[in-house]
Amino acid sequence: MNGVRFKNPVIFTVLALIILPFFAGCNAPKDQLAAFNGHFLSSDYEKSAQFAEKKISKKKNPKGEDLLWALQLGTVQRIQQDYTKSTDSFDKAEEMLKYFDEQSTIGDGIGSTLTNDNIIPYRGEEYDGIMVNVYKALNFMAEKNFDLARVEFNRALDRQRRAKEKFNEEINKLSAELEKEQQQNEFSKSNVDNPETAELLAQKYPNLRNFEAYPDFINPFATYLAGIFFNLVSDHSKAVDLLKESYGMVGDNGYIAEDLSVTENILDGKGRLKDTIWLIFENGLGPVKKELRMDIPLFVATDNVKYVGIALPELYFRSKAHQYLIAEVDGNDYETRLVSDMDRVIQMEFSKDYPGILTRAIISTTAKAVAQYALEKQDSSKSSIASILMAVYSYATTAADVRIWTSLPKEFQVARFPKPKDGKLKVKRPGSAPIEINIPDCNNAIVYVRITTSQAEPIFEVMTF
Repeated sequence: MNGVRFKNPVIFTVLALIILPFFAGCNAPKDQLAAFNGHFLSSDYEKSAQFAEKKISKKKNPKGEDLLWALQLGTVQRIQQDYTKSTDSFDKAEEMLKYFDEQSTIGDGIGSTLTNDNIIPYRGEEYDGIMVNVYKALNFMAEKNFDLARVEFNRALDRQRRAKEKFNEEINKLSAELEKEQQQNEFSKSNVDNPETAELLAQKYPNLRNFEAYPDFINPFATYLAGIFFNLVSDHSKAVDLLKESYGMVGDNGYIAEDLSVTENILDGKGRLKDTIWLIFENGLGPVKKELRMDIPLFVATDNVKYVGIALPELYFRSKAHQYLIAEVDGNDYETRLVSDMDRVIQMEFSKDYPGILTRAIISTTAKAVAQYALEKQDSSKSSIASILMAVYSYATTAADVRIWTSLPKEFQVARFPKPKDGKLKVKRPGSAPIEINIPDCNNAIVYVRITTSQAEPIFEVMTF
């Protein structure tokens, strides 16, 4: 609808009502995510996988939430340790990410101002692409295919390197188009720039930017895990740079400092990497998005301001499964420590997306409110009916985009310690009996544990090197 001026409110209403049936399912993604999350929270991974798989269309080009469900499916299959299927799902997700990268985002963004952001296909976030490559690397590590794991780590690191530049390009293009759209509606710009709206939003979103951010689009876990991997495959010169970067982001983690020190000693010819275990803990569940509805002041005529409902997404942070895990090794205890807080990773990107989300929502709400106000001012029975229908349309299409990859963890933690002499590692949750994990004969190993909630049973895998 780019460039259309809705000067005739009746025409606007007719257009709106014609397309209303097509958008009657604007809230379907919210309901579908709630159903999937129910299966996932109860650790019913079979139903989770079946649900996600059914939601992926068989179309040549991705549409709707195809990408989102491919991400969810790949995660569940990885938890089930079906690495081949998981990698296949993540391959499809990566193909979809590439497809959307090559498409213009502008038409979709402007089209959403007539309805809401749910009509835009889920295109993925930068952290989505990074985690796709990290999970594929972990799948290949579990299968001992270290050459392909190397490829995936390099892709993840390259995504992080390019992310800031790519994101800025997209935002600049979209901002220019939204600015053009505002100029075509005399009230849109006033409403977007209204300081009263800004104050209301600051009250509703007090923590939008009140967090300690990592460097732009960097996930410290991706960088740190790549550093461990390159050490394990004897590429110590590459590992040391990644561990330096990790330590710069998570300087209070002594295990990362130890990894860096050991690697520097190896490069100085003073030792080698042997008999070491890394315990990696995927802890809890990452954020979901919820719909926040509020009334904001909108100019609908030169001298008339109305308070009109608007719907915006809001991040809702979920709980850790446990504060930490304890590894019992030959009489010594090692507590896992934070490597990456996914809440911070996701919140940083959300805060950068937010101005565009808000602008589109205000433009959309303004167009509907102006049309309805104009209809109310016209003295005819047809206009009265049209005004009522316009109100119904406005309510039906006022919905926030709450789509997000919900099966990611809340955080990643790590512990580093010597290989147990008897090959038996005990991992304990606070207040629970330890689980015993056998470490096969190897030089080094990664023990990977996922616990989604405090009631969920741990799922673990052992990768040997």
